[in-house]
Amino acid sequence: MSPVERDHERADRCSLCGSPVVDAGGESAGEGEDYCSRGCRDVAASLAESDSAVSLEGSGSPAASAASDRSESTERDLDRTYLRVDGMYAATCESYLERVAESIAGVEAASASYVTESVRVDHDPEAVTPADLEDALSTLGYTAYRRDEVDASADDGATRRAREMTGLRKRRSEDLLAVRYVVGIVFGSFLLVPFVAVLYPVHLSAFSEWGVLEYYGDAFSSIDGLFVFPLFFFVTGVVLYLAGFPLLRGAYVSLRLRRPNTHLLAALTILAAFAYGSVALLQGRVDVYYDVTIVVASLVVAAVFYEALVKRRATDRLTDLTIAQVDDARRLEDDGTTTTVAVSDLESGDRVLVREGERIPVDGTLAEGDCTVDEAVVTGESLPVPKSSGDDVVGGSLVRSDAAVVAVGEETTGSIDRLTETVWDVQSADHGVGRRADALAATATPGVVGAAVLAGLGLYALGTGPQGVAMGVLLSIVVASPWGLAFAPPLTVAESVREALERGIVVFDESVFERLRAVDTVVFDKTGTLTTGTMTVDEADAPADLLAAAAALEERASHPAARAIAEAAADEATAATTVEAFHGHAAGVAGVVDGDRLLVGHPDLFREQGWDLPDDLLERVARARSEGRLPVVVGREGTAEGIVVVGDDPRPNWEATLRGLAETDVEVVVVTGDDAAATATFAAHPAVDRAFADVPPGGKTAAIRRLQSRGTVAMVGDGTNDAPALAAADLGISLGGGTDLASDAADLAILENDLTAVDRAFRLADAAGNRVRQNLALALSYNAIALALALAGVLTPVFVTGAIAVTAVLVGANAWRPLLE
Repeated sequence: MSPVERDHERADRCSLCGSPVVDAGGESAGEGEDYCSRGCRDVAASLAESDSAVSLEGSGSPAASAASDRSESTERDLDRTYLRVDGMYAATCESYLERVAESIAGVEAASASYVTESVRVDHDPEAVTPADLEDALSTLGYTAYRRDEVDASADDGATRRAREMTGLRKRRSEDLLAVRYVVGIVFGSFLLVPFVAVLYPVHLSAFSEWGVLEYYGDAFSSIDGLFVFPLFFFVTGVVLYLAGFPLLRGAYVSLRLRRPNTHLLAALTILAAFAYGSVALLQGRVDVYYDVTIVVASLVVAAVFYEALVKRRATDRLTDLTIAQVDDARRLEDDGTTTTVAVSDLESGDRVLVREGERIPVDGTLAEGDCTVDEAVVTGESLPVPKSSGDDVVGGSLVRSDAAVVAVGEETTGSIDRLTETVWDVQSADHGVGRRADALAATATPGVVGAAVLAGLGLYALGTGPQGVAMGVLLSIVVASPWGLAFAPPLTVAESVREALERGIVVFDESVFERLRAVDTVVFDKTGTLTTGTMTVDEADAPADLLAAAAALEERASHPAARAIAEAAADEATAATTVEAFHGHAAGVAGVVDGDRLLVGHPDLFREQGWDLPDDLLERVARARSEGRLPVVVGREGTAEGIVVVGDDPRPNWEATLRGLAETDVEVVVVTGDDAAATATFAAHPAVDRAFADVPPGGKTAAIRRLQSRGTVAMVGDGTNDAPALAAADLGISLGGGTDLASDAADLAILENDLTAVDRAFRLADAAGNRVRQNLALALSYNAIALALALAGVLTPVFVTGAIAVTAVLVGANAWRPLLE
């Protein structure tokens, strides 16, 4: 595409969100500015004062960066591959994997996020393939696989995230890692037997001759190191390799990047203890610190594995959410038969048969007939839309009534697929925040090294030989290195995630809580978030027998309003009610019930059929619409006789939730794809600072970006159309009844659609932050005890191991206390 063509294309797009421009009611926000909807115009006008310089490509947010990167990669004819990489635990993993990817010939750029375990790579498809990227990034215990090749055999009720996890299990056996760790612990337990039975009593006998201890001092004052060395060295080495591998890998990565982290501190402890023990054993000494290697490696890696296990449990809780992606399509052949093909095999001009209740696989046009389509999953609009032959239809939307024959458009990917890639773009740019423990590690590492150097210089100045100096340096590292900083965070995070899960809140990392504590603005979607997303009858004014007959007719329709009417009037139905004929229309249903001709639906349907519509009934229809509710007219034998008003009810406790957030000085904003009338109740609430209606998905993301220039933004939503905004926000919160794309995009999910859990999540975040600070302080108790022992001249393996045990008990007991009483 030439620069002129690109400029022309951009001129025809929304100034706020970049979507194709549609006349926004004949108005514009300013000279030369056009918007795709009233909602985008209102967002631009309301937030323009402080954010006029913020644009789609100029914002520094992850969403804007991703959009800019996508545009640049497209212009350079680069492919973009999205991968999920298992084994990412810290920000150093991001930097390391980005470096690995960018070192590959043909790779232009890479962006990784440990929070979402994802990597995005822009590359020349002629020079490097996605398979090459998978192989290159599957290194040092990391396992990479493409996000668009999830396991097709996974349960259709699972979310895309769950399907990715299932695919991962088939690519890299987690059982093998578990076996490695268990074998390491078994070997370690075997080696600890002689420590407990012999070496610990020997050390204790130097301080007491109580009981049998008096026999140990003389009997084991020295040992034949050459005889036992191979066994001790081999078994401890096996434990170090099998159980301690994650620590060693983390230490290696931190050294490669020159960014010390907690894994490096733990690795320094276990390696120094291993080296000291090896030298001591060869000298026939009994102060062997192999036990420190075994216990520290086992404790820290156990905490890491426990954290991963709890997070996996949280992921598994999301597997019952719905799926909007469509993998297969029913292609209609020229002879009238159908062939099931993969959506990726569809070509422009193909016709696809979509039955009632199925999702449209790709964007296109309705080739024939009429139907009603629910586009809420993409547009956010809560009311289904009637479609006629020639109308555009959106991939991912649901056919509510009648079948649809869709002619595939020029772009064979559907809106759902494009939304999915938008989410992946933003997730890959969502870099993990540095953990407080890693910041402490960066400060502590020079101190540990400095203490070791000073110890070595001091011993050398006292005339100690090279071997003695080396032993002193190693022992000073064992004493000074705060390995507990690697143990406390994963255990504390695991317990915080576990408690949140028990309270109906799914989070995957402490960084989520950290961002939650910093939130300045909470943005709520309306449909399915502040409201139930389910149609209910608010008012019914028609003869009882007509309502019963209408309910019997609506039992055969799939429109949400039809189901609501059928359920509400079920008590009025009688066994004698018989539906003799039924026909579905785009704007309602018709039929014969107990001999009477019935019509139920939009007033336009009555006009089309030539039925009488009293003026007072039309006034009530207009009033219901002005209140944001759906009026359904019912009539028989040529005359409209009544009205049923259907609405999408607010969720219980929505007012209390918004009020509670407002009381904490958090700005509350409502952004929805519904019209202004349907949003009026929420816009008028005193706890709501701003409300924007008729905003398309791209406009929601743009509104998030503009609000981010004012502070940290959290987004609460439930639909696929909310997914890009959820991913673009500093913190995304999805309700558990929403779509899987929404849950994949979010950082935090509410399982039971309970809005009060949003406020509960804020309180959990504050408590979790306090708990992390407490346990980081407790993690240093080991160093305080070990240093005191060293100064007192009573530093022995039994006391050092005791200090490790005390630290583990203190941190564990504090971590396992409830966060909220």
